[in-house]
This record gives sequence, C-alpha cells and structure tokens, in this order.
Amino acid sequence: MKKAFTLLELVFVVIIVGIISVAIVPRLHDNSLQKAAEQIMFHLKYTQHLAMMDNRFDPLADPKWFKTRWQLYFSYCKEYTNEKKGLCAYTVFSDRLGKHTGNPDPLEIAVNPLDHNRYLTGGMGGNKLVKFTDKESTKSLNLGKKYNIKKIQMYHCGSSAKRIAFDYLGRPLVGNLSTMKSPYQHSRLLQKTCEVILTNNDNKQVSILIEPETGYIHLKK
Repeated sequence: MKKAFTLLELVFVVIIVGIISVAIVPRLHDNSLQKAAEQIMFHLKYTQHLAMMDNRFDPLADPKWFKTRWQLYFSYCKEYTNEKKGLCAYTVFSDRLGKHTGNPDPLEIAVNPLDHNRYLTGGMGGNKLVKFTDKESTKSLNLGKKYNIKKIQMYHCGSSAKRIAFDYLGRPLVGNLSTMKSPYQHSRLLQKTCEVILTNNDNKQVSILIEPETGYIHLKK
C-alpha cells in the first residue's frame, strides 16, 4: 500500500518552511554588514603587512621618508558619486611620491593582491585619481554600493579620524602623516583602542577594534 501525505501534513510542512524562511532572511540581510567588516579587517591587516615588509627608512634619498608609510584612508562618497556625504569607501596607499600631501596619487595606491589588474581603492574622485567607475578600481571597496554601508565612524583613532597607518613594527599610527615633523613623534602612536563603526541603511552597526602598540585587529564582541 502506497503512503501519501495528508493535507494536514502538507500544511504543516509549508508552515515550517515559512518559519525557517522568516528566521533566515534577517540573517542573510545582516550578513552584508559582517562581510563589510571582515573585508576592512583583511585590508587593514594587509596594510599592516605592507608597512612591515616595505620599510620606508631612507633618510638619504628622502628626508621625509616617515611620511610615506602605508595607510588605509577612508573617503567621502560624494567625492566621486552623487551619494550623500559620509565616509563609505577606502583606499590603501603609500604617500611616497611628490610632496607627500597626504592624499593618494594613482601610482601610490596598492595593487589588489587578489586581482593584479585592479587597485585597492573604491574610488577617490578628482581628475587625476582612480574613480569608482574606472575599471582599475576595486568595486567592493565602495562599501556604500557593495554592502549598503551609509556611514563609517572612527573613535580614539587620532585627530584625523579618516585613516590609520602602520610603522615597520606594525604599530598603528594616527593622524595625517603629511603633518609629521619627524619620525620620532611618539604622540603619533595609537594611544587608545581605535574603534571603527560601520552603520548600514537599517541603522545596524558592527565595530572593528585596532589595539595600540600591537596593532591587533579584531571585531568587537
């Protein structure tokens, strides 16, 4: 004798599937916020790696060598799109050319280690810089477009709360390196735990922490 589902059993299955769907959808939605945080953490660690492997100490060739350390720089969306003002994209670069202005030139931007045909920038705006629309940019670094991040805030990360740099020991440095007077300004070393807060369009948040001295990068629990 063949067994078949009764109408009651089918209704029960539909209800269970519906409950599971309701439980999963919010998690999938929140997952973009988690992915954005994990991506920034990866690129912060990559910036730290570049700083430790690519020591800029060269006082004879460039007396201002200490301004050329690798850094991750957050920029405003409105600088290169029609989006509202707010930090939502970033660039990894070393300010090693020209007058060390603190702003990246195209040749100063790091190459994407996962795609050597692209640079590690989500767009910087300006006529001479890599824009979001350029094929050389890495689209995922525009967190506003990729992950619906509407705002990035930085606390205890220095007076210029738009960037974080690292020295040859991997220690976090704060502020705009272009204003440094000497490589021995210990006040530029991160003094407190730097907190980078990402806020998405649903006003949900996740925080990335950068510890002083060690430069340990992790999610806030």
